[in-house]
Amino acid sequence: MPKVTVIIPAYNAMKYLPKTVESVLNQTLTDFEVLIINDGSSDGIVEWASQITDLRVRLISQENQGTAAARNTGIVESQGEYIAFLDADDIWEPTKLEKQAQCLDNNPLVGLVDAWTAFIDENGKLTGLVMKHETEGDVYKEVVETCDSSVCCGSSPMIRRSCFDTLGLFDRESYIEDVDMWIRIATRYHYGVVKEPLVKYRMHPNNKSKDCESMLRGFRQLIEKIYSSLPTEILYLRARSYGRLYIFLAWRSIDTQDYQQAFHYSRQAFAMYPQLIFRPCFTRLNIAIAVLWLLGPNGYDRIRSFNRNLRRRLFARAT
Repeated sequence: MPKVTVIIPAYNAMKYLPKTVESVLNQTLTDFEVLIINDGSSDGIVEWASQITDLRVRLISQENQGTAAARNTGIVESQGEYIAFLDADDIWEPTKLEKQAQCLDNNPLVGLVDAWTAFIDENGKLTGLVMKHETEGDVYKEVVETCDSSVCCGSSPMIRRSCFDTLGLFDRESYIEDVDMWIRIATRYHYGVVKEPLVKYRMHPNNKSKDCESMLRGFRQLIEKIYSSLPTEILYLRARSYGRLYIFLAWRSIDTQDYQQAFHYSRQAFAMYPQLIFRPCFTRLNIAIAVLWLLGPNGYDRIRSFNRNLRRRLFARAT
C-alpha cells in the first residue's frame, strides 16, 4: 500500500504531460503510485504511457466524461493513504509530496493540506505571481461565509483518502467540482498549509478558469446550494459572496483582454456589495480596467510585463 496516490486527469494533454509526470517521479518522497486517467484522449497518450518503465505509474483509460469523473475514477482505483491531484499541465517542486505528507502525519485533525502556488506561463517561465494564504485549522466558518476555499488550485492539495469515504466523490454535475469538494472537506476536517510555493500552475488560453460564463453558472449553483442550508441570521453574507464572485470574474475577463466584460462584472460586484468600494482589491481592479480601456491590449500587456518582470526578480531574490 503506497503512502500517496497521485491522480492526473488527462485529456489531449500530451503537450505538457511528460513534464508533469517527470515532476512527480522526481519527488523526494518515493512511496507513491501515479494514476494517469486517460479521459478519452486522441493524442497518443496510450503509446507514450506504454514506454514508461517505472512500475509506480499506471494508465487507466475511459471514455471522455470530464475532469470530475476522471478524478473519481482515480479515487476508486487508489490504494494510497493520502491522495494528491495534479492537473496534466502543472508541475510540482521535488519536496511537495514529502512536506504535505509530513503535515498530515503530524496533524490527525487535518483532512486537507494545501501548498502555495507559483504561476508560470505557457512555456514554463515563472511570471512572478505567487498565490499565498495562511488559512489553516478549523476553516469551516470562513469557507461557508465566502462560498469559496483558500485552496490555491486543483494541483495544490493533498487529502486523506478517508475524507472521500466519509464525504463521497466529486460532483460530476458541478462545473466547479473542486471548489465544491474543498468546501465539503472543510465542514468535517481542518485545513493545513505548507507555506512555500511547491506548485507551478501553468497559465494558457485553455485554462478552465477563463470560461467566465460557465464559472458564473457554477459558482451561482454553489452559492445557492450552500445558503439553502444556512441559518437565516447569516443569510446577509450571500451578497458578499456574490460580490467576491464578480470581482474574480472581472479579473478573469481582464486576462482575456475584454475590458467591457470586466467593467460589467465590476458593476455587478458593486451592486451586490457596495462596501467593496472601500476595499483595495476593488480599487486595483478598476485601475486595471481603466488601463486596458485607455491603452488597449498592447499597452496593458506592456505594463503587465513590466510588473511581472519586477515581481519575478523580487521572487528570485527572496528564494
